[in-house]
Amino acid sequence: MTLTQNTLRLTAIGNGVGMLITPTGGEADFAELYQAGLDGLLADAGHLLIRGFNPSVEEFNELVQRYSSRTTLDPARTFHGDAAQKVDSGHDPIGLHLENGATPFAPDLLWFHCVKAAKSGSETTVCDGFRVWDALSERAKQVFAAQPVTYSRNVPKEMWQRLAAHLAGGSHHPSQMQVSSLYALANEGADATFTEEADGSLTYTYTMYAAHPTRWSTRTAWANSLLGPSFNYEAPEIRFTDGSAIPDDVIAEYSQVTEAVTEEVAWEDGDIVLIDNSRVMHGRRAITDPDRTILNAQSYARS
Repeated sequence: MTLTQNTLRLTAIGNGVGMLITPTGGEADFAELYQAGLDGLLADAGHLLIRGFNPSVEEFNELVQRYSSRTTLDPARTFHGDAAQKVDSGHDPIGLHLENGATPFAPDLLWFHCVKAAKSGSETTVCDGFRVWDALSERAKQVFAAQPVTYSRNVPKEMWQRLAAHLAGGSHHPSQMQVSSLYALANEGADATFTEEADGSLTYTYTMYAAHPTRWSTRTAWANSLLGPSFNYEAPEIRFTDGSAIPDDVIAEYSQVTEAVTEEVAWEDGDIVLIDNSRVMHGRRAITDPDRTILNAQSYARS
């Protein structure tokens, strides 16, 4: 299905409801995207692939700011402009996850900008949590509906302080941030505890249902970070809140189901991908071209 909206062409992509946005004319006007209602389109599609505009890094940063109330960051990455950070997560495949989904700081919106595409491979993967939930067995659904999961992890001092300073608006130097301030900076309603260790590092626990309503829908999505990476961080301990482990047969099932409904973004230079981070998990195939350059931004949607 293909539709047109002003000077934009909207085309369904993949087997889900993802949407490709391209210019209708020969000369693309990137500024059209500033008023295109991308957030409304995202609520329906789950993820958007914006192609054919070839924006600069500055224009990408501006697009993020136009649709965001505020931005957040990965404290292990370096900035390129006000919002974008360079993705640097090694060369191995990365499992499906919500960005910062194992923390109480997960953003609403996840943005990627392909400055330089790989010559082959290295695709980003996307997996719609609605499709996963619909495909899971009744047993698996009952397991995840019965109780939430808890993520526990230790984070070095310089990393949690950098994140806290950014979330606080940059008015304080990271060294001034206190563990106590993290409660106010966490996402509204997040079930989390923070404990400062003797070396200044932070141990936190975060509790969240693996299947839940999304930012724009009351429909249940199996969207979480149970399969996710820990490239720059200590791997979290993941258990149900009663201390029990996720059953092996359920792990095998959701691993199979997610792979069956996972789709790939074969990057082209200049592409932008926007993801509903409460609904659509993402990952990556193995890096086969280390010269590829992908920027990432994380933000909270405007009300």
